[in-house]
Amino acid sequence: MTRRVRAVLAGGESGLTLIEMLVAASMSVILVGAASMMLISAVRTQPNISERSQDITTARWALERMTREIRNGIGIDTATASTVSFEAWVRRASCGSGEALAPEERAIRCQVTYTCTATACSRLEAAPGVESGTPTQIFAGIGDAEVFTYEPNEDPTFVGVTLRFPDPDGSGTTTIGDGASLRGGAPLAQ
Repeated sequence: MTRRVRAVLAGGESGLTLIEMLVAASMSVILVGAASMMLISAVRTQPNISERSQDITTARWALERMTREIRNGIGIDTATASTVSFEAWVRRASCGSGEALAPEERAIRCQVTYTCTATACSRLEAAPGVESGTPTQIFAGIGDAEVFTYEPNEDPTFVGVTLRFPDPDGSGTTTIGDGASLRGGAPLAQ
């Protein structure tokens, strides 16, 4: 009996049976199919991931711009959930112009107004005390007009900014928030 086992182990019989070949082939088809499905799924979701990434990048840029200007703010004139208007120091030749100042020149005092609707936020820069003119859209794609919060409620010195925008696939909402105290305002107690 041991001679026969040694002969089998030594290669006396070689090759695969038909059943072993069929099992191996069906397992290969299943593995290749699963790998193909994962690849197809990844390719289909990539545009949504790219769109969401772009929305987040744009929202962060808008949020940083808003909070930077709020920090340069002197006093808040209009404070609602969808609009904030304040005087701030800006580096422009005149309020509302696109011409930047030379580094050695001093910033000027302007009225800055941010207004958000259920789909976009815009910025208006005008002479101090003026809240009218042609606004410039700075961010689109938000899903809620309630962007601004204030501390304290009366004569606020801190402005919170929260941007909410729907996910491209409709599965939820992405929220990015920050806030800033006005230069002339007292910081919040810890």
